[in-house]
Amino acid sequence: MKKLIALLMALVFVFAAASCGSGKPASETEKKKIVLCLDYTPNTNHSGIFAAEKNGYFADENLEVEIIQPEEGTATELCAAGKVQLAIDFQDYLAPSYIQGLGITAVAAIVNHNTAGILAREGELETPKGLEGDKYATYMAPIELAMTDYLCKNAGGDPSKINYIQDYPTNAAEALKNKVFDSLCIYYAWDGINAEMTGKFDFAFYKDYEDAFDYYSPVIIANNDFLANDAETAKAALRAIKKGYEFAIENPDEAAEILIAADETGALAGREEFVKKSQRWISGQYVADGESWGVIDAGRWDAFYKWCYENKAIDTEIPAGTGFSNDYLS
Repeated sequence: MKKLIALLMALVFVFAAASCGSGKPASETEKKKIVLCLDYTPNTNHSGIFAAEKNGYFADENLEVEIIQPEEGTATELCAAGKVQLAIDFQDYLAPSYIQGLGITAVAAIVNHNTAGILAREGELETPKGLEGDKYATYMAPIELAMTDYLCKNAGGDPSKINYIQDYPTNAAEALKNKVFDSLCIYYAWDGINAEMTGKFDFAFYKDYEDAFDYYSPVIIANNDFLANDAETAKAALRAIKKGYEFAIENPDEAAEILIAADETGALAGREEFVKKSQRWISGQYVADGESWGVIDAGRWDAFYKWCYENKAIDTEIPAGTGFSNDYLS
């Protein structure tokens, strides 16, 4: 018995010494710290990320993830520069990054199918031919303009009659109702749901008019050096994020509440009904008919960039297989 007590005391001493030497309790290990930059203010595209944080999925992977919003430079530029390890962007907006050879890779699709399309006042957009004569609000991204022209022309319209205005409203539905603009590109889960709750509008999904327009929006991108030097951390982060989106699929109302609570801008306060309605819709889109959350289909990814090059939306061809990887998904 004395020998047993002596042995136990020795073990206690060893663990205590180890704890004192590290300055931390023996049960704790150093968490890997990474930064994830959103593309915009928090919205239901991001719900799985905030659910992963709130529900401890990052902590379960021994990660400490700082979620930030872009301030100086875009999220993609911050990621390419190595200032953040992960970021969010959209396949159409990523095209210039791949042409310029920026060191980023799309590692997960947040939504399985493209939810972008054109919103217009009711009766203005029975077909894309109705874009003729419109005041169309836009950021003037060449790919968006090429797509809009293409849709209008294919419907028998004259795209030269579209009046592109370099501006974009904070509330698309209100801008259309007040006739500030006649039409614009939106993402249905946010501006589309808001419009649905505001009044009657016309809406057309891009992907319903052209298969190549079923591109990925949005995606999680990663810095290439981070992927090369710390692939296991990248995989751990995506495991946690995947669990977050799977949680949001099963619990849309709770995911919406987590998102509202996490929004430090305060923009979502008092908009619970809208956020929950948006979340219920997009929760069905995260995987939709896909095999698993996050998987990027090579055929669809490549088809979009092929269309962009063939239709002169970009002046440099992006080779098939460029810019994405499913290797970091569980």
